Amino acid sequence: MRLPVGEQVDLDAYDTRATPGAPDGKQAAVADGARTGKRLARLQERLWASGAAGDRRRVLLVLQGMDTSGKGGTVKHVIGHLNPAGCRIQAFKAPTEEERRHDFLWRVRAALPRPGEIGIFDRSHYEDVLVARVRHLAPPAEIGSRYGLINDFERTLAEDGVTVIKCFLHISNEEQRRRLLRRLDRPDKHWKFAPGDIDDRVLWPAYQEAYELALERCAAPHAPWYVVPADRKWYRNWAIGRLLLEHLQELDPRYPEGDFDVAACRERLLKEP
Repeated sequence: MRLPVGEQVDLDAYDTRATPGAPDGKQAAVADGARTGKRLARLQERLWASGAAGDRRRVLLVLQGMDTSGKGGTVKHVIGHLNPAGCRIQAFKAPTEEERRHDFLWRVRAALPRPGEIGIFDRSHYEDVLVARVRHLAPPAEIGSRYGLINDFERTLAEDGVTVIKCFLHISNEEQRRRLLRRLDRPDKHWKFAPGDIDDRVLWPAYQEAYELALERCAAPHAPWYVVPADRKWYRNWAIGRLLLEHLQELDPRYPEGDFDVAACRERLLKEP
């Protein structure tokens, strides 16, 4: 799933229903995902504890994808295993008036995870080279310069102890249609639907091209892109859970040692009336 650095990206070459590396079938993947969740929770606690003791390391999981690709579902099913106290979840909508008065990375910097935390971006700074490009919200030269600014920004994050994991949830046009129709069929899902979602489908080729450019120009060893097949929700959840687990295992955070005399404290407690 990890994109090679410096190569041209053709999203049509990636099967949106593929299940690379997954256990055999949905039930096995769901069961494995539950076990992964328990391991994630233990590692997150260690990361949170080490951060409280001065370890500056943290994790940033960036979720990008077309509407209905499952960004919110991933947060619910994968991040739901974690302790909310050690997570920062930020969903990026259209910029506010205040945000528009600053550079496009201003609101992103304000939402970054603190040491010891796991940050999750539901959309991100990439909206400013995706939506802005497709809808012509900025001059082409300005949008072109943003790729380099994003690369510089992510490099500084890595240098400051942030593990950056960027996932493109790759959904097919037909699967998106089915999911939008299901939202219309269920009154409890109407709040997630807007007529503009249909208008955006006309722009599908332009969005695919914009994603290909972003994936190609902003893939780096310190901030890799992963193309996650997202037509099968169970696979999407399993794959991102595994990615997060692998990165946390590589960090291998440790509980800090106590700066007090354990035996003496135990003796004092035992002597209490």
